[in-house]
Amino acid sequence: MNIILLGPPGAGKGTQAGHLVETRDMIQLSTGDMLRAAKTSGTEMGKRVAEVMDRGELVTDEIVIGLIREQLEGDKKGGFIFDGFPRTLAQADALEALLNEFGEKLDTVIEMQVNDEVLVERIVNRAKEAVAAGGTARADDNEESLKIRLMEYYKKTSPLIGYYHAKGNLTSIDGLASIEEVQGSIAKILG
Repeated sequence: MNIILLGPPGAGKGTQAGHLVETRDMIQLSTGDMLRAAKTSGTEMGKRVAEVMDRGELVTDEIVIGLIREQLEGDKKGGFIFDGFPRTLAQADALEALLNEFGEKLDTVIEMQVNDEVLVERIVNRAKEAVAAGGTARADDNEESLKIRLMEYYKKTSPLIGYYHAKGNLTSIDGLASIEEVQGSIAKILG
């Protein structure tokens, strides 16, 4: 099974993807994690990623698709969870073409709906809890950064909601429910 977890930053996509990895033996394809791993891998693709990131530039769609291609060529286990990809309509089209090339399909897209004000509060609290526990907060776990990230999400990624709805494979759930309730909603969708 191949799925996309769609939602704004802080909606809990990573938490839910982690649960699916544990319970369904799926492979989480987080573009951020893949880029960081590629940068230090020493592979040809990794060298390209490192050069772009070291210049402080955004990695191109071509490179991201190349990284996803490498993953699709490997062990598929229980399927793939696309987390943080696609981010644009062009990337959605590229993902569909890539899946078709490998004889795969996208089974479902789960939109984790959230209220922005509650989301900002959640992220600010997450940062406070991390510090209180003796850790460090993520650099972008603050109100100002989150608002910028949300604006980027609404400009570039939210059009995917209509795109996947029109294709008939979008299901929306309450992303602000408890972690367990969200897990239950996802389990119902995946069957």
